[in-house]
Amino acid sequence: MTPPSITPVILSGGSGTRLWPLSRQLRPKQFLPLVDELTLFQNTVQRLQGIPQLEDVLVVCNEEHRFMVAEQLRELRLAHQGILLEPVGRNTAPALALAALHLTQQGKADALMLVLPADHVIANEGAFQQAVQQAALAALDGYLTTFGIVLQRAETGYGYIRQGVDLVGLPVKRVAAFVEKPDVATAQAYVASGEYLWNSGMFLFRADRLLAALAQYQPKVLQACQSALAHPNHDLDFIRLDAAAFAAAPAISIDYAVMEKTHDAVVIPLDAGWNDVGAWSAVWEVSQQDTQQNVLRGDTLTHQASGNLVHAEHRLVALVGVDDLVVVETKDAVLVAHRDQVQDVKHIVGQLQAQQRSEARIHREVNRPWGMYDCIDAGGRFQVKRIVVKPGAKLSLQMHHHRAEHWIVVSGTAEVHCGDKILLLTENQSTYIPLGEIHSLSNPGKVPLEIIEVQSGGYLGEDDIVRFEDTYGRVV
Repeated sequence: MTPPSITPVILSGGSGTRLWPLSRQLRPKQFLPLVDELTLFQNTVQRLQGIPQLEDVLVVCNEEHRFMVAEQLRELRLAHQGILLEPVGRNTAPALALAALHLTQQGKADALMLVLPADHVIANEGAFQQAVQQAALAALDGYLTTFGIVLQRAETGYGYIRQGVDLVGLPVKRVAAFVEKPDVATAQAYVASGEYLWNSGMFLFRADRLLAALAQYQPKVLQACQSALAHPNHDLDFIRLDAAAFAAAPAISIDYAVMEKTHDAVVIPLDAGWNDVGAWSAVWEVSQQDTQQNVLRGDTLTHQASGNLVHAEHRLVALVGVDDLVVVETKDAVLVAHRDQVQDVKHIVGQLQAQQRSEARIHREVNRPWGMYDCIDAGGRFQVKRIVVKPGAKLSLQMHHHRAEHWIVVSGTAEVHCGDKILLLTENQSTYIPLGEIHSLSNPGKVPLEIIEVQSGGYLGEDDIVRFEDTYGRVV
């Protein structure tokens, strides 16, 4: 029998607040290299490559993250079927409705959708791929298949699935019940019973079967998504939908919307070293440890210290005589927490958000589709940035109401449009952009362009940008 073709649908939402200060709203955990050199998102896509009859991936992501998705796929030289942009978060049921509707519009109503969150770690890729191929057999027969993780311990942080009877001729069992996160005693009873699995949030089903189930159990979700995707706008790699229509969709998970209601839910056990990397303690668990059970990344030193996780990005971090700590250093923040208390990091993020501090939303170093910038100094009426522009990339044609700018080229070649002037600047040359002047910056060369930008004025916020033209489809 020829293996069925499978379309991976990668769900790349979520903010990962418990992994602050590395994970932030505009660069959440799935886009970070937390365990190895690849990001969690890249690992999610990469581990699929051994599956027979694999189609290109389809990604559903937050609109704010679209360029990171496109860039990280490009780095792996992987094609995709599209990047569906959610203008607002509405949980997994509307996200999967969008994916199924898009595939249907492409003439693939019977496509097998392998639904994967973008932020999981799976150590045994062979076992995972084998489980996917087995689950596909049930999906072909019209069942809505989920992957249940074989229990490793009594865990109170996960939902559970109670297994029912075997399905004759298929390597799956019926789902007897989905169970909410239990207390410790209940979790221990689940482990002892041998009937339960962890709910992984991974699924495999046909697109038409999902849409039929949504029509039966959640017609408002389906109707809102149909309206939102009735006239999609294709922009570069991205598929934009009607924001107002999508915002009308109820915010509900696919578990509540369909899986807990349908009689066609089945589960396949998965024992593949799965971890959802929900907190720094999980990063410590899945990372390589030294002889003292320390996980050390970056410039670190330890003495009589064990069981620690240290992540140093820009400075030397030294630990002496301490155990079981998490220490994470970035350019603008340092976290120190006991490894048993890292679930509460989200409360720090809550305080930052309440105070409207930028450290909850962005890093000091900010990625853009054309490159990146780093705010290296700021004062009352000035700000200094280091800007790196990729070869061939161009910033938008823009102007500012409240600030002037000086640009000094550190390396590479800059093409500057300022009013009616066009300048070609090289190393150690500079120019001045007066307040209110229409201007743009591009890199016509073959190597990265690095400049220092000195801003001066009464207001220096990133929202003081009026765009007239933009290569990347941002609002003008």
